[in-house]
Amino acid sequence: MWIVTVYNNDHNNHEEVIHILMVATGCDQSEAQLETWEIHNLGHSVVHHAEQRECETVAAVIAQIGIDSR
Repeated sequence: MWIVTVYNNDHNNHEEVIHILMVATGCDQSEAQLETWEIHNLGHSVVHHAEQRECETVAAVIAQIGIDSR
């Protein structure tokens, strides 16, 4: 099992992060809001877990808006 962790930054606003998490992971708005809160307040959040290929795809979508995810 692999994970995607998103890290806080100074250039994406909350709405952008919520939107890209919903697009990339298929989660609903409330989950994306919770993960965004964790990213902002804790510095990072695990936003997805799956097999390697799926996690790489999710991370690539998130990276499109300049968010660091590993």
